Amino acid sequence: MNLNDIQYVFFIGIGGIGMSALARWFHKNGKIVQGYDKTPTNLTQELAAEGIGVHYQDEVDCIDRLFLSNPDKTLIVYTPAIPKSHTQLNFFLRNGFVLKKRAEVLGLITNPLKTIAVAGTHGKTTTSSMLAHLLKAMEYDLTAFLGGIAANFNSNLILNEKLDAQTIAVVEADEFDRSFLQLHPKWAILTSTDADHLDIYGKSEQVVEGFAAFVGQVQNTVWANAEIESTFFEKFKEEEKNTKKPLLVRYGKGKNITSDALTYEAQNIMVEKDTFVFDFVDKKNHFTIPRLYLHMAGFHNVENMTAALAAFLTVRQDLDPEKKMPHLQEVEKIRAAVGTYKGVKRRFEFLTKREDFILVDDYAHHPTEITAFLRSLRALYPTQEIVAIFQPHLYTRTRDFLEGFAKSLELADETILIPLYPARELPLAGISSKSIYDLMQSKNKKLLSKAEAFDYIQEKIRQKNREKETKPTQTLPLVVATIGAGDISNLAEKGALHW
Repeated sequence: MNLNDIQYVFFIGIGGIGMSALARWFHKNGKIVQGYDKTPTNLTQELAAEGIGVHYQDEVDCIDRLFLSNPDKTLIVYTPAIPKSHTQLNFFLRNGFVLKKRAEVLGLITNPLKTIAVAGTHGKTTTSSMLAHLLKAMEYDLTAFLGGIAANFNSNLILNEKLDAQTIAVVEADEFDRSFLQLHPKWAILTSTDADHLDIYGKSEQVVEGFAAFVGQVQNTVWANAEIESTFFEKFKEEEKNTKKPLLVRYGKGKNITSDALTYEAQNIMVEKDTFVFDFVDKKNHFTIPRLYLHMAGFHNVENMTAALAAFLTVRQDLDPEKKMPHLQEVEKIRAAVGTYKGVKRRFEFLTKREDFILVDDYAHHPTEITAFLRSLRALYPTQEIVAIFQPHLYTRTRDFLEGFAKSLELADETILIPLYPARELPLAGISSKSIYDLMQSKNKKLLSKAEAFDYIQEKIRQKNREKETKPTQTLPLVVATIGAGDISNLAEKGALHW
């Protein structure tokens, strides 16, 4: 399919973070764009303000006649989350329109470009936004499709100045529905292969096989987290006879890993106030950038930045083989880029910082992510009381990782579980937030509604302030973390205004 022949693009599910980035890209590249979503959100309102037509009724009459009367010039993009009974979807299917899933369209746009894809169960959005920020700061022309709102750009899309075979693209390679198999990038980062989306894959072994299949489509280099399951690396060892296999190099932060196994490593990691400080070491080129300051908290985010730096430095040389390792002026520019990275909305995002109260919001929705987040939060606040408010996301994920959720949430001093967010799923018998609650060994746990959780935290803050009046030098701020991929963000935003 030639996208140059397309004049109109209609999105079914335009409010999704990945769909909205594509909608923005088509709109800014001169196409007429319209779309449907179930409910209004801040993101759909932003799209409308940018000149993209958005409606919320599943009716054919809501679709502009320009789209309906030009099926040969119209592309329909839909998300797998749309039900098969959807009226508009079925109209397009019956009437000869070209329909493609979001991942297929992303592949059509980016496969001809110099694409760097970021895959992994965790860390895709943060790592891809870090890489895009580094490239932009170092004055490369790129387009980037991100799975979150990057604070440096206040968008999930970075638009290229020109579009040709030399344009760099940074994209997230989503494992859901095996979408990443639509991509054939030149380079890739692989952050993790932990089991997830078992409603799609069935078993954890098949998740690893899916990532291996994706990596097999990469043309040049893959930077893989050294903590990835050994079965993934064994899979590639078995396929060494495949001459098209990409170069696989490992990165990490060295903990529990033989340092010799790492090509790119974060060393001497320290926490200074709210900042993580580390040395970046490129063992391949015997090159070190000491004392980088990363203002997005988290040991896992130090790893993510290590991957982004490894990718940037390699791509820099691949694009211009004459370039050696960066000279002093470039190193300082890289250091400044790391120091000015502002993070992604809902990824270790500090919403409130006061003497009596700290509120941090995170998208973590898998036990591994929650563990990494809470351990990093504890490193920042070793003596403060940490209260975690968690909203499980999806019935199937909750069922598949019940014990993992229970164990990871015990890292907080107190855990509040609010009702599960079902997203696209129908209820599963016996699966709820209480299922996690019942498995937790901690006695300091509660099952509350969102409204009850709001009131409970508000009272804890009042109590903390009463303590401060009697013991002003001994009272530490209360740290509250809102965690989950559902609409718990609404609670976090309300708390940031009123707590």
